[in-house]
Amino acid sequence: MSVVLAVDVGGTGLKGAVVDDRGRTLARRDRPTRLDGRGPADNLLALVADLTALAGAEEPVAVGVGTPGIVDEATGTVVYASNLGWRDVGLRALLEDATGLPVGVGHDARAAGRAEQLASGTHGSFVFVPIGTGIAAALVVEGTAVSGVSGAAGEFGHVVVHPGGEVCPCGQHGCVEAYAAGGAVVRRFRARGGEAASTAEVVALLGWDPRADEVWADAVRALALGLQGLTMLLDPAEIVLGGGVSGAGAVLLDPLGAELASLLTWRSPPPLRTARWGAQAGRVGAALLGFERAGVTPDFQLG
Repeated sequence: MSVVLAVDVGGTGLKGAVVDDRGRTLARRDRPTRLDGRGPADNLLALVADLTALAGAEEPVAVGVGTPGIVDEATGTVVYASNLGWRDVGLRALLEDATGLPVGVGHDARAAGRAEQLASGTHGSFVFVPIGTGIAAALVVEGTAVSGVSGAAGEFGHVVVHPGGEVCPCGQHGCVEAYAAGGAVVRRFRARGGEAASTAEVVALLGWDPRADEVWADAVRALALGLQGLTMLLDPAEIVLGGGVSGAGAVLLDPLGAELASLLTWRSPPPLRTARWGAQAGRVGAALLGFERAGVTPDFQLG
């Protein structure tokens, strides 16, 4: 049995696991992205050290990391990640120096999209959109995830849907992420005088608090406007939603499906569903990156 240390890097939290070549999670450890004045890179190193200890006698063959932003996967460099404050961070070199292990680094959405593709057994075309602190997309065309000439393909969260609208962490105004990301939903609800610590708490107030209803409707509208463009350009077989916000389930899928259908006047919208790996898609995708870097072909089983 081979194992890897897998980390799904997010703007709020780092989700780590020790994963074997059957896709089984042997141990799990999470850590805030920023903690006690330490930045994302320091906390990532600390989490990998924790995972190494948790692996025990099962010596890991590699580390796999899925990270947001523009990623040069050939060199393992994060060129730019707005939610992390990273520019030209040599993540592979940093982790290989710290661990002595081969390290696979990839875009978090594309890595999670590969995990979803594995779970679905599909070699067709679909869009995978993880919605958490940030928003991105894996654009899978005929079984291959599109990375683009600079590794920046899939920055769906930074598609401008409301020109001149609210400021986004990337510096633009009116991005999908500025309205529909988990942090944006909470921020916009609080700006209206509401009290909530998470998107789930805002969702729990739907139908009871008009401020929650307004903020959620804005999030759904922004997502629908962005997905309309992806649908027109790619004609995907389906759109799969992942990340923490997708945990809202039908409360998100139903109005989003209706909104998207209203924007696609001359064609039917692609089916919408949530990820089969659920919240674990990012970790599974990161594990795949690690096994690939180590030259090991895993036999993952869903569940």
